[in-house]
Amino acid sequence: MNSFISSLKRSFSRLFVLIPVLASLIISPLSASALYPSDPSSVESLDPSLAGKDLQNTEYVKYDLSGKDLGGTNFTGAYFSVSTLKDSDLTGANMTNVIAYATRFDNANLTNVNLTGAELLKSVFDGVTIDGADFTDAVLDRSQQKKLCEVATGSTAESLGCSTTAAGYVPATKGQGFNPGT
Repeated sequence: MNSFISSLKRSFSRLFVLIPVLASLIISPLSASALYPSDPSSVESLDPSLAGKDLQNTEYVKYDLSGKDLGGTNFTGAYFSVSTLKDSDLTGANMTNVIAYATRFDNANLTNVNLTGAELLKSVFDGVTIDGADFTDAVLDRSQQKKLCEVATGSTAESLGCSTTAAGYVPATKGQGFNPGT
């Protein structure tokens, strides 16, 4: 009988802890904006000229930075997710080690941008200007790499690995490590 009463007491004490938590969630549920505070409408509250600012390790989730002047801005280690930088001027920006997942760079000016070590998967670069941009050790989709190689020249083409992209896949042949009989 004593074990039943102590078990009942523990159950009630757990219930009394859970009731306020559940009540607060029902009365004031978490909204999606609480999980993603960087909603597109908050872009208007940004400084109209972000050119040359130090914005290291900042996050931009679903931001629309279309047409913004971001030239010379330090975005080192920043995180962009499902954002757009269409028609933005990023001339001379430092985007070293940036993560830009599913970000649109359509018609952006990436002249002399440092994208060393950037993670650019699922991002789109239609119509960009990339003169002097450095893509050394950047990771991007093969289709986007090929598209960028079509307009890249000099050191930009070299940093994109355009010479290996043009060669494509070359299967091994006998005498070059190919041994089908073993």
